[in-house]
Amino acid sequence: MADPSDKADREKDQASIEPETSRRRIPAAWVWIACAFVILATWFLFAHRTTKSTVRASVPQRSVPVLAATAHKGDIGVYIDAIGTVTPVYTVSVTSRVQGQIMSVNYREGQMVHKGDSLVEIDPRPYEAALTQAQGQLAHDQALLNEARIDLDRYKAALDRNAIAKQQYDDQVQIVAQDEGTVKNDEGTLENAKVNLVYCHITSPIDGRVGLRLVDPGNIVQANSTTALVVITQLQPITVIFSVAEDYLPQIQQQLFAGHHMTVDALDREQKKKIATGFLLTVDNQVDTTTGTVKLKAQFPNTDNALFPSQFVNSHLLVETQHGATLIPSAAIQRNAQGAYVYVLTPEQTAAIRTVTVGTTDGDTTAVQGIGPGEVVAVNGFDKLQDGIKVSVRKGQGATSPNPQGGQ
Repeated sequence: MADPSDKADREKDQASIEPETSRRRIPAAWVWIACAFVILATWFLFAHRTTKSTVRASVPQRSVPVLAATAHKGDIGVYIDAIGTVTPVYTVSVTSRVQGQIMSVNYREGQMVHKGDSLVEIDPRPYEAALTQAQGQLAHDQALLNEARIDLDRYKAALDRNAIAKQQYDDQVQIVAQDEGTVKNDEGTLENAKVNLVYCHITSPIDGRVGLRLVDPGNIVQANSTTALVVITQLQPITVIFSVAEDYLPQIQQQLFAGHHMTVDALDREQKKKIATGFLLTVDNQVDTTTGTVKLKAQFPNTDNALFPSQFVNSHLLVETQHGATLIPSAAIQRNAQGAYVYVLTPEQTAAIRTVTVGTTDGDTTAVQGIGPGEVVAVNGFDKLQDGIKVSVRKGQGATSPNPQGGQ
């Protein structure tokens, strides 16, 4: 017969095992729930993306807006660019040729003066006195000469009558010669006094512009001093000196020998604004062996005084003109590893890559080969353009409002 206490122990052990089994089964249920949630979320995301892709595919592709220009035939110049220095045709440092006190300065700083205009006045009184002395000495010696000539005539008449010895007549001839020499010397002294008096009135030797005032009234100046009283530069016309590589010398000489008028433009520092237009005046007589360049001089009328002495400008020498070239804006040309290319706009409003050969460039215009006149090229928007992509031409600064059909 079973012991009641053993039965009670077994029931107690069974009751303790059932809760532990229940606790182990709970985590498994949660795993199934989590898996179901992941499956549902994945299905939802897939369905959402599919719907979004369908909607996006149904929306038509937007065209790329670009500015465009039409290629056309025209003339383009072949230029040689170089940095030049503006140089006056004449630069005069006026100094004093006599000694004296400055009485007045008759010019304003920066004034335009003409040849013969008064600049500086030096005290003329000492030189006026010297002139008077020279005139008196000349008059005295001329009187002595006249007296000697009268005596010579008398001696000649007496000699003809054999009234005097011939030696006396010959002595009188030499006295007349001496007096003539004295008179000549006095005349030179008189002219020198006149010149010195003129030098007291300093005038401009050329037309030009005076610089800053270098002397003031009351100062004493020395004769033939190296210190300038005023500096004058001629501004009209004016020249520009620039250097080009000796490789260009045959082209330049060919044009000069043919008598062609070679145009030279002076541009600003950024080479965007034209300051003045002139012509090539001459070429230096030798090549600088240290730099391999030759100096050229161009002359400009400079009627508006736009060019200033010692100013640096960009010289633009026209060597020749190419006629009938196909011209497009320089901004339309792109480059890659294969070479230069442009985006040509087709009648279907798409962009097509076209390889071109780049020729002469003049500012914002370039001559090319590979496209024909009338074709339309894009000039911006290259970061979005691709071969075959749709484009829309928009108007704006720099656009030519082209007709993609080929008209201009």
